[in-house]
Amino acid sequence: MNRKNLLLFFRLSRPHFLLGAALLYSLGVGIAHYLGVVLDWGIFFLGLTWVLLVQLSTHYLNEYFDFFADAENYHRTPFSGGSGALGKGKLRREVALRAALICLALAAYFTVFLLRQASNPPIILAYLTLIFLGAFFYSTPPIRLATSGYGELTTAIVVSNLVPSLAFVLQNGELHRLLAMTTFPLILLHLAMMLAFEIPDYAADLKHQKLTLMVRIGWERGMLLHNIFLLSAYVLLGVGMLFGLPLPIAAPAFLTLPLGLIQIRRMRRIAEGAKPHYHALTLLAVAIFGITAYLLAFAFWVR
Repeated sequence: MNRKNLLLFFRLSRPHFLLGAALLYSLGVGIAHYLGVVLDWGIFFLGLTWVLLVQLSTHYLNEYFDFFADAENYHRTPFSGGSGALGKGKLRREVALRAALICLALAAYFTVFLLRQASNPPIILAYLTLIFLGAFFYSTPPIRLATSGYGELTTAIVVSNLVPSLAFVLQNGELHRLLAMTTFPLILLHLAMMLAFEIPDYAADLKHQKLTLMVRIGWERGMLLHNIFLLSAYVLLGVGMLFGLPLPIAAPAFLTLPLGLIQIRRMRRIAEGAKPHYHALTLLAVAIFGITAYLLAFAFWVR
């Protein structure tokens, strides 16, 4: 493989998305650390490797099955519209499928090690299964959650709740209410982020009848739902504080609220006919979710 193809394969892998998975995984371990659990670094890296392999397989499968729709997307951003690494003069489409199969085979290999070392194999197996099913069938026929209108919710639950919960259970052996208080607001922020990602793809998705949530309910309702998700996330954080989420943990997360309000204003302007700036829109969506998750994880790790 020459240098050009290596760079294209790197772009196909979309490594910046892997940082998000690592962050959410670290959040789960951070909660265990906060509760005084003695961390097992061997199983930490085993679990993280498994999560990253499954996420990579999802990227590759998504690129393979969305190839034709992505090829006609003229508003591609670093976070939406595919990688742009496949096609004429680039990597062949089959490269993505082969890469996905290799990642899935490696993930199966690491599954055996995780279950052998886990203190609670049944619950670990349950989480591994749920994460795999949500990731694998996001783009893969016949289910193709990405085109059902439910893919956004499934992905948000997998990334924002199941991944940190898996990381926590690998260390602690059982669940804790702090997981729900911390991850449920992140699910809403992730849903808002995905709706923002679907705006640049809207025309191509509509043409190829890719029934994302934004396409199913229409762009006007989709933008309104985006704003509701954003505001509800911070309300849910406040409710969590009433039920025992410590103030030093939750308070830093509210630092992203001004960014959320800016994003809501941007969405309203687009809905009113303003020219959308797709790169700024998607980058801000990532920033709101990513910084909030980071602030929560950081707060757990330093206390």
